[in-house]
Amino acid sequence: MRSCEGDMKLRIGEFGYVDCCPFFSALKDYLDCTGYQFVQGIPAELNNKLRTGKIDASPLSSIEYAKSPQKYVILPEFSLSSVYAAKSVLLFSRMPIFSLDGQRVALSKESDTSATLLQIILKRFYGFHNTFIRSHHSLKETLESFHAMLLVGDAALKEAAECRNILYVYDLGTIWYKFTSLPFVFALWILRKEVAEKYPHEVAGLVSALHSAKTIASGVLESLTDKWDYTELMGNDQFMDYGHGISYDLSSLHIESLKLFYSYAAEIGKLSREPELNIYRQF
Repeated sequence: MRSCEGDMKLRIGEFGYVDCCPFFSALKDYLDCTGYQFVQGIPAELNNKLRTGKIDASPLSSIEYAKSPQKYVILPEFSLSSVYAAKSVLLFSRMPIFSLDGQRVALSKESDTSATLLQIILKRFYGFHNTFIRSHHSLKETLESFHAMLLVGDAALKEAAECRNILYVYDLGTIWYKFTSLPFVFALWILRKEVAEKYPHEVAGLVSALHSAKTIASGVLESLTDKWDYTELMGNDQFMDYGHGISYDLSSLHIESLKLFYSYAAEIGKLSREPELNIYRQF
């Protein structure tokens, strides 16, 4: 049961990966968030919570929006994207990627968008035929029976630091850029359509806050080196480089890339059709 409109709080999904920490730190540390309730989870969990109405808005996997566009509106000008290298969306392989045709590939449970991107890369870009299976085991355990595994987020960063001299490691953002010359949109800021219609004042306030957070985010990276444990994975310089490679924009190039991704996803059977992009306008 939602609280009455007078004390209603928007429930905001938050995943704690390094790529989101500058944005959420800017939002929570520098802006008034008394009107929001933050709900933590991995991307796949937050997808389900938004789908079932347990949260109202969230950075949401791009592929999740495409599966139910009638339920959602896209908040304008916001995304979680890689301009070139994603750095935390990585394929770890026991063999060169050119040798993966016909091999079994494991997918981590965290991100449906990254899993779809990998399938597009292997099937459409390289013309391979692979079997993809979800794995809940560690990279080491999984690679005992699979030839390659996709990891995202902090797990990918950790394993990349430890395995680069042992395994072949491929950045999916880099491969997407190589074939398309476009950024890749891993997540959109999505709002449930019913919430946009019922609480226009609160949603307008959220959009304003997100604009401010995006402006602030690039300036708080240095302060985060002492606040977060991520520098243990990559060091201060790498952390700063990683942060500056993240795009929180949703420009015309991002939109072009998003449409192309949806087109390819439909082509390989991951979507029944390409969705319309429902951009938020105040109701």
